[in-house]
Amino acid sequence: MARKKVGPPPAALTAQRAARLYKLLTLLGEGPQTRRLLLNRLKLDVRGFYRDLETLRGFTIEVAPGFDTRYTLAGSVDDALARLPFPDPGLNVRDALQLSNGTSPAHRRLRQRVSAFLQNGTGPKSR
Repeated sequence: MARKKVGPPPAALTAQRAARLYKLLTLLGEGPQTRRLLLNRLKLDVRGFYRDLETLRGFTIEVAPGFDTRYTLAGSVDDALARLPFPDPGLNVRDALQLSNGTSPAHRRLRQRVSAFLQNGTGPKSR
């Protein structure tokens, strides 16, 4: 029987799934972990575990099974967290504008997204 082809993961994650993926990454950041330990700590079944691994791969976060049945994070936890999307915080435009004020790279990215949102006419027009 042929394997079902899985498409790319959604760009946005639910808060619950993002939190679980974060926990998975932090556990793997402590060192190689067995599947059994990960399943117990994440309160997942095997199917959910492999779905989460596929989601991480879709975000170019590689988790590799080792020779000793332990899973290892390829790369650093910080790099993986930089690729893991944050769930929609449910901000209104005013909050986003306020949060975009600053000088850090995160502020600049948010400012660019807010500006693009407002200039494309997909939100309230500025006067």
